[in-house]
This record gives sequence, structure tokens and C-alpha cells, in this order.
Amino acid sequence: MTKEIKNSLNDTLKKLEKISAWFDEQEEIDLEKGLEKVREGAVLIRESRKKLKNIENEFEEIKTEMEK
Repeated sequence: MTKEIKNSLNDTLKKLEKISAWFDEQEEIDLEKGLEKVREGAVLIRESRKKLKNIENEFEEIKTEMEK
């Protein structure tokens, strides 16, 4: 796994943790702000899935090379 992808994935996960913490800290959630956070989270989740798929593909390539 390249260091760039790993750092990027870690950064994305940290952002998701911050969004989750924001919801946990709210006594009353402003609906507009909450919706904004949910949208941001959805984008980050999509990005994370793509990054994880790239990492999985890289592992599969390495595995295939090792089996030769």
C-alpha cells in the first residue's frame, strides 16, 4: 500500500470521526447543519470505499505476482 493512499485514508477516517463526534456532542441538532454533516460524511465514505478498493486491488496484484 502506498504511503500516500494510507495517509489519505487515515485523514478521511479522522474527518468521519470528527463528524460523528459532532453529532454526539449536540444536545439539539440544527437540521441544516446536521444535513450538511451527513452529506459531507457520505462523500467521505464514498472516497474511503474507492481508496479501500484500490488497496485491495494492489494486494491482489502482489498476491498474483508472488504466485508466479
